[in-house]
Amino acid sequence: MIRIADTVGRLGAWFAAALILAALTFAAIGSASADTTAEKAFNALYRVNAKIPESARTAGSLGTERRGHGVLIDSSGLIVTIGYLILEADEVWVTTGEGVDVDADIIAYDHGTGFGLVRTREPTTAEPLTLGDSDTLNVRAPVLAARSGGPEMARPAYVVSRREFAGYWEYLLESAIFTSPPINDWGGAALIGVDGSLLGIGSLLVGDALRGAQELPGNMFVPINLLKPILADLLSDGRSAETPRPWLGIYSQEIENAVVVTRVAQDGPADKAGVEPGDVLLAVSGQPIDGMADFYRKVWDLGEAGAEVPLMVLRDEEPMSFDLSSGDRYDWLRIRH
Repeated sequence: MIRIADTVGRLGAWFAAALILAALTFAAIGSASADTTAEKAFNALYRVNAKIPESARTAGSLGTERRGHGVLIDSSGLIVTIGYLILEADEVWVTTGEGVDVDADIIAYDHGTGFGLVRTREPTTAEPLTLGDSDTLNVRAPVLAARSGGPEMARPAYVVSRREFAGYWEYLLESAIFTSPPINDWGGAALIGVDGSLLGIGSLLVGDALRGAQELPGNMFVPINLLKPILADLLSDGRSAETPRPWLGIYSQEIENAVVVTRVAQDGPADKAGVEPGDVLLAVSGQPIDGMADFYRKVWDLGEAGAEVPLMVLRDEEPMSFDLSSGDRYDWLRIRH
């Protein structure tokens, strides 16, 4: 990670470099050649729309009407997006750059990476984006953060850090991509490299894309390389073939170096065992917890879904112990596809 002092000092120079990149890319639009890198990128971006039944587990937290973006990645109409947009949906459609709505089917959802896949029911004439190599995307690299809607919806940005990301929903990425300046309407947005390839899918707006004495706001993108080894499984089975990890149904937050339970999933393992919001997580199997990422790793090290998880918490300044029978998140979700 780069130092915050260096970042603040070079912010203007990096942004100028990104603007130059964007100008060079956009210049191809409207030229005699219709098959430019820029046109290909923008035509492959779709608006993703989903309706979720009120009975869905995620209806309360994520809503019953969700809108975001997706990227066409093959000629069959396969679109990669961020999974929470389509999670538990019973109706999905995409909107093309020309404003045409096309019905789509949910193909897969992968909690481990956060990716979702849908496929249009009608053929698409747009050319898909090539999957790039996100492992080669280093700090200070210029990129484009692009959403559906044409070139005016693309913004120049730069990579400000590559680091692990622990999400409050029992989610962990080892080397997420953090970019700045931030974009709004980020869900499912495309992170596009200088060669026009797809490098990541937008997940979150964050206040600490760069951490330090002065934090820098930006976006977190899921690296596209995480999709490649599981893509065949997602297409054939709708989920990764990897052994499901233990899931507890705990939503947490790091507050002053402590991991605090903010809520528990209704009817999930933690709820059934008696864990409550406000509990401070202290230890797993007698091993002290050092942050959210460490908490997840300690739970996952106990085996696969169904493993017993001895958990110690602090409640009202008193330690309490629970034995949780972990579950499989997919069994708890009401996924219809």
